[in-house]
Amino acid sequence: MLDIGAPAPPIALLDAASGEIVSDPWLDAPGPTVVAFFKTTCPVCMMAAPKIQALADGGVRVVAIGQDPPPALERYAAEHGQRVVTLSEASPYPVSDAYALTVVPTLYAIDRAGNVVDAVQSWDRVRWNEFAAGLGVPPVSDPSDGLPTFRPG
Repeated sequence: MLDIGAPAPPIALLDAASGEIVSDPWLDAPGPTVVAFFKTTCPVCMMAAPKIQALADGGVRVVAIGQDPPPALERYAAEHGQRVVTLSEASPYPVSDAYALTVVPTLYAIDRAGNVVDAVQSWDRVRWNEFAAGLGVPPVSDPSDGLPTFRPG
């Protein structure tokens, strides 16, 4: 996992919906951009997908990076309600490696200057809510949503 304050490695990946290349999405954002790494076969990612969408619904720019081909990413979005810009990364996952991923889901908040301002990995309700608060959006989870307090990715 990258350290807070570290420069975000560059991103240039295919948008699963449009087929266009998206590069460094934080550069033209009005505030921090969340880069959310996931895999369509990851049960924790499936569980967290609506919470990634909640960040976007709260007004944060969210760009997801799926370690899957575009058709699988489109199905995942439809099934799990994750309707954010989603980029497709093929094996051997050079962008994921550059971001020092060890588990998915992993989320990074990146400021307009391209620096990591916060990060969270796996599912941890307290940390995800702190992450959301740091972005100025409401909490994404509470006990009434039925999700566990913690679940490793």
